[in-house]
Formats: sequence, structure tokens, C-alpha cells
Amino acid sequence: MRFLFLGDIVGSPGVAAVKKLLPGIRLSERLDFIVANGENATNGSGLSPKDYRQLRSAGIDAITLGDHIYKKQEIADVMANPLEPICKPANFPSGSPGRDHVAWTVNGVAVVVISVMGRTFMRSVDCPFAAVDRVLKALPDRPRIVLVDIHAEATADKYLMAHHLKGRVTAVLGTHTHVPTADEQILAGGTAFQCDVGMCGPYESILGRRVDRVLSTAITFIPSSFDVATGDVRLSGAIVDVDDATGLATGIRRVQFLEAG
Repeated sequence: MRFLFLGDIVGSPGVAAVKKLLPGIRLSERLDFIVANGENATNGSGLSPKDYRQLRSAGIDAITLGDHIYKKQEIADVMANPLEPICKPANFPSGSPGRDHVAWTVNGVAVVVISVMGRTFMRSVDCPFAAVDRVLKALPDRPRIVLVDIHAEATADKYLMAHHLKGRVTAVLGTHTHVPTADEQILAGGTAFQCDVGMCGPYESILGRRVDRVLSTAITFIPSSFDVATGDVRLSGAIVDVDDATGLATGIRRVQFLEAG
């Protein structure tokens, strides 16, 4: 089997590129399923039910979130529906809206997606290592394919999670920094890893925001609206090949698709 994991989708340019490019990518890359981090899809911060539906209609099978999860509070109603394939970081408080994983079947193979958030330079959350272990232990049947989105600022948090889970999950793929890293690899035990898969949005920007606004504020300290940029839109992510028999990764490829291309 083969799946694509897309990094943080940023604003309307990212959503539009997903709608335009993803159907063709699914066919050309022979993808069995697609997962994406959608926490920045609505105006660069949060995910509205409308944008959630657009991403799902474009062909995204499951959506993970991160520290901007409730910036659009109405998404809580979507997350409360057990039929919607969207999950919160598993190390958020148990009383927060949403489920700690998504599970479904692809071509007869059980697939589970889990999200956890790092703790270094991030908001205070529970232990991500304990959280992912708790979710894995509680699964009623051992799924064949398990993808973990580690949404973290520090590279160490992401590498530590990958080594904590190597041989136990199919892939540990990082999000949040919006910058793709060139460290894709298969760890001992057959777990695919990339520290950060990048973002889906405008690369002529400061992490998806207008350069002039961010630069002006950085120089003058005068606040301004960090509007989402529009130029050089790309979809960044990783494609992982999986052994059908074991659920372990046999290959990982860093990918980037240009909207203009």
C-alpha cells in the first residue's frame, strides 16, 4: 500500500491547491489513502467546518490538528461526530472536544492515525509519549498501518518520538514548523520518519504569511495583521510505501507539488 501525508495546509491558497491538485496526485502516485494536517486551513489559523468539508471533498481521508485546533470553535461540533475522520492531539486534556485517533479500513486493511503535540516551546500539554502508548494499548484490534503526526517545534521532540515508536508503527511524520526537512528515512524496525514534511500553501512568504507584514512588525515592533500570502503555492508532504503483510514501511519519499506546475 502507499499513502501520502500532507503538511500544514495554510489558508485559502493551500485549500485551493489541495482541491486543484490532489485528485490528479492520487491517480498519478497510485495512492491508497491521504492524510493531512489541517490546523491552519482557515485564514492561516484554525479549521472551519466549511474548509473541513472542502478538504474532505478533495480526497483527504483523515485530518489531524495541532496547537491552533480550537481557533475556529465551531469545529468542535464536527470533532464530536464519531463518523468524522478528524482527531485532536492525543495528549490534550481528556475533556477537550474531539477524539484521540481516527480508525478506518482501506482495501480490507485497518488504518489508524494518531496526533500528538510536542512540549518544547509549545503550550502546556500532557506527556506525548504516554499519550501515544495509551492510544496504542487501547486499540481493540492491532491495526496493520499506524501513522503518527508529531506536531512539534523542536526537532528533538520529533526524533525522540520516532525512536520511541520505531518498529511499533508504520510512520512518524512531523508537522508545525512549515519547513520541509531533508532527513526522510526508514528507522530500524521499519518505521518511516521525516522531522517535518513542510506546509501546503504559499512559499513566497514567512511560513505562509505576507512577508511585508511580518518584516515590518519584526523591525518596528508595531503590530500588524499577518495575512496569509498568495505567491508560489506548493503542496509538501511525504509518500510512504507499506508492506501489506506487516504494516511496516518499505520506503519514504519527500514530495512537493507546485500549483503552477
